[in-house]
Amino acid sequence: MKQNKRAAVFPGSFDPFTLGHMDVLQSALKLFDKIYVAVGYNHLKRGFLSPQTRVRLIQDAVRPLMDNGADIEVLSYTGLTVSLCREKETDFIIRGLRTTTDFELESVIAQANREMQPETVTVFIPASHAYSFISSTVVRDVIINGGDASPFLPSNIDIKDYIQSKI
Repeated sequence: MKQNKRAAVFPGSFDPFTLGHMDVLQSALKLFDKIYVAVGYNHLKRGFLSPQTRVRLIQDAVRPLMDNGADIEVLSYTGLTVSLCREKETDFIIRGLRTTTDFELESVIAQANREMQPETVTVFIPASHAYSFISSTVVRDVIINGGDASPFLPSNIDIKDYIQSKI
């Protein structure tokens, strides 16, 4: 008899993937057997890193977790997250929270997702205090202005390998 795995989608722009994202992912791995890290993007918006580069960066960042047995799949998608959940046959969405402002916004999105797809549950995972101040927006600003973003990124990531043409 095949044992069902409990899977979840962890969506975000991840532009770039930070230690805060990694922290939430590691917490989610304690709850779920498989995590789809899903790079969402809008064709009409131009991100700092291309969706393909973000996927590659995340794959590199999570490789040590995967080498230790974590079942993580990194992919990109467009459209509704609930549609991706249906495609991946999971009823769970993971959202990381840093502040109460994040909670307010994410609650609205979770309610809309639940209205569209009632079986879908959003699981909120607070970032550890040590990472709660890190946002992709701040990290991008540091990078664009020539600062050292390494304190905010997974230790096995050298951002220069992903943005050579950006700075």
